[in-house]
Amino acid sequence: MSCLSLVVALAMFALVSSPAVSTSRRVLEHPKVQNGFRVKLKHVDSGKNLTKFERIQHGVKRGRHRLQRFKAMALVASSTSEIDAPVLPGNGEFLMKLAIGTPPETYSAILDTGSDLIWTQCKPCTQCFDQPTPIFDPKKSSSFSKLSCSSKLCEALPQSTCSDGCEYLYGYGDYSSTQGIMASETLTFGKVSVPNVALGCGEDNEGSGFSQGSGLVGLGRGPLSLVSQLKEPKFSYCLTSVDDTKSSTLLMGSLASSVKDSASEIKTTPLIQNSAQPSFYYLSLEGISVGETSLPIKKSTFSLQDDGSGGLIIDSGTTITYLEQSAFDLVAKEFTSQINLPVDSSGSTGLEVCFTLPSGSTNIEVPKLVFHFHGADLELPAENYMIADASMGLACLAMGSSSGMSIFGNIQQQNMLVLHDLEKETLSFLPTQCDQI
Repeated sequence: MSCLSLVVALAMFALVSSPAVSTSRRVLEHPKVQNGFRVKLKHVDSGKNLTKFERIQHGVKRGRHRLQRFKAMALVASSTSEIDAPVLPGNGEFLMKLAIGTPPETYSAILDTGSDLIWTQCKPCTQCFDQPTPIFDPKKSSSFSKLSCSSKLCEALPQSTCSDGCEYLYGYGDYSSTQGIMASETLTFGKVSVPNVALGCGEDNEGSGFSQGSGLVGLGRGPLSLVSQLKEPKFSYCLTSVDDTKSSTLLMGSLASSVKDSASEIKTTPLIQNSAQPSFYYLSLEGISVGETSLPIKKSTFSLQDDGSGGLIIDSGTTITYLEQSAFDLVAKEFTSQINLPVDSSGSTGLEVCFTLPSGSTNIEVPKLVFHFHGADLELPAENYMIADASMGLACLAMGSSSGMSIFGNIQQQNMLVLHDLEKETLSFLPTQCDQI
């Protein structure tokens, strides 16, 4: 059996492996960023007194809500019934700092690769959630203007009305929603200012999941996302370890692939289109190996279905990986077979597969884990799938079961440069020390 070493630390296990508002109606000319930019990302639990294991538990709880939203989206996509508002995943695990308006007002927004709309809370607010920075006042920005109802980006909204400009309503599957007007505004990322970005100015926002930030920045594949509006076909992110105090990084445009790579280390797989869910980044997962065992997973398990359900997406906003139940059961069975430790069945962690650690042990071994994507066999470092805590005496698999779709989560992506190339329709993984880029 091919194994990786799992080394115990005192508090937890460290896994070792390798002015006046304009009321004119504007038809946008899409901005283009010539040289790209970088943005530091902060985990939503950063600064809290949490162990690595506790951070993952918090993320898993948020991830379950997000998974339910994804499932709701799949049901809507395969249904012919009328709906009140488009259902979107919402929230996420990372915050990005940017500024809005002229003069620029700085705020933090949730980064979401699972949706498209960029939005922030705006005055006057009929209902707004608490946020860490002052609510944006459009009347104080000289670059703010309402978006024309005839704008292509207004027409790109899944649901809109035309009254005092283009109005939007987005629902997030758990009674959370944002409603307001679409506008054109200048966004600033570090020293790079981008004019004429279409965004939602939310005047009625409610529900849970947004209070960590002051809005959301969608990085999905649809026309309203930041990626699409910048007309830059590449972006990448590099996520530090969940217990790392240093920031993660988002790279846009020409900087996205500026990190030196090694042809032998980079793994590239095609991005798959799903017309029923056009915003998501789907990958073709063909199999999984645990140790030297290639699991007998049916080829259809991760395939997209005719109604748009199924498939596997890569997502920065979901903490752990979720696999279709039949595949997850095989993974869990194989890990249980190859790890010679008692299975913990208390369910106290919120994770589905945990092992009781031997008393006084400072070193255990875990089998290697390989995801076989089309054209790319991605072997994960041990810390990207097995999480342990000495004080609890447990080691747990950072994966869970689902139905209807599968998700490749951010724990599995940590310390990798994840490059999205929308021109080539590919996604690449490059092992990278993310706290050093």
